[in-house]
This record gives sequence, C-alpha cells and structure tokens, in this order.
Amino acid sequence: MERLQKVIAQSGITSRRKAEKLMEQGLVEVNGKVVTELGTKVSPEDEVKVQGVPIEKEKKLYFLLYKPRGVITSVSDDKHRKTVADFFEQYQERLFPVGRLDYDTSGILIMTNDGEFTNLLLHPSHQINKEYIVKTEGIPDREKLQLFKKGIKSEGDVLKAKYVKVMSVDSKKKTAIVKIVLHQGKNRQIRRMFEWLGTPVQKLKREKFGFLTLDGLTAGEHRELTPQEIAELKKLAK
Repeated sequence: MERLQKVIAQSGITSRRKAEKLMEQGLVEVNGKVVTELGTKVSPEDEVKVQGVPIEKEKKLYFLLYKPRGVITSVSDDKHRKTVADFFEQYQERLFPVGRLDYDTSGILIMTNDGEFTNLLLHPSHQINKEYIVKTEGIPDREKLQLFKKGIKSEGDVLKAKYVKVMSVDSKKKTAIVKIVLHQGKNRQIRRMFEWLGTPVQKLKREKFGFLTLDGLTAGEHRELTPQEIAELKKLAK
C-alpha cells in the first residue's frame, strides 16, 4: 500500500504536490469514488483516475544484481557513497533492493519496484535459503561452529544458521573458508556470529538466494529475472 499522491506522481502525469492539489479539488477517483483525503493509501489492484482518465501503472521490473564490495544497499546516501541504485540509472522506474547486504559484503541482491513481491520474499515466515561464503580471520573451532545451528545470543537477538561447514583451512595464514546458509536476515548477522566465535569475518559474499546464483555475472553487473524465475520465487516464498 502506498500513498495515493505518490502513486499518481510515479505514473509520470504530474508531481506529487500537484497530485495533492488535484485530490483536494475532487479530481481524483479510486475505484469510482472521489478521494480528497491526502493520507489515503492504495494497492496495485486499485483503479485510479485523474480528471476521469485512468493512470498508467508503472511497469514492474525485477533484476538480479551482483553487488560489489564498497557499495551501499540503499537508493541514496547522504555521504555521497556509491549505492546499488547507481547501477540502474538508465531506468525511469524507481528500483529498490530486496533486503540488505553490508557495505563490505558482495553478492546476490534482487532489485525491483514491486513492493508486494519484496514483502513476500522478506516475510520472516517465508524461509528462503540464502547461502554465503565467509573468509575468517583465524580458524574457527568446528564444534563451536555447530552451535550456530542451535542459535547464539548477540545484542538481544538469537542468531541461527540452517547449515554451516568449514570448506578449507590455510594454516599458514590462519584463515578459513566457511559456507553458511541462513533463513534469517538480521543486521550484520554473519559478522556478529563470527565475532562471537572469536574469528572475525575478513570477506563475505552471498552466492545464492534460493535457487538464484551469480552465474554469468561479474561484480557490478545485473540481469533481468525471467518470468519463470519470478514465478518460482513467489512459489518458494508461499
């Protein structure tokens, strides 16, 4: 659900401020009824008319981005750092990220302008696998590592992993490569888990989101999701 004046502005026919004036003048209808209340919210299914003419709804877009390190998962940044939105400047539609990846984390990120789709994928009850590869400073204790599956407490949260395994160890450099699969999406979750373990994260990359992978992409590149992939994601979430 979004504010009516915002939906009108997104259609491209006028600005948000002018849309509000049109509403106050009784020139906006929702499902055949005149709406003058500025706080009114509408869904994608509602029919909106401005001065008797139906507005064109923004085309829904869905992309898979290979987010590089050193990029903010946001549509803007007051410190003028590069954001994920900068990779989609050629599109008129306002795209936003589905979930977050830390500034120093790379990997799969879905970008869309479909709020309903975003909420579906992010809802806590929809346990979609998200697979990460972690390079640690220090070699984690394998037995303690398995405690992640039971859950560990950090800053008032219980942080859990569905799967965790040490893939390789470099005894000379005292580093390890660990695969970890999450359902949760807590702030800095993996970094907090490995800090708790005493082996901080050196590098972190999300390699899978559900069945989606980074195959064919290099850092900073994106591709459009296919209709089949979109349908499968919705099915996976439901």
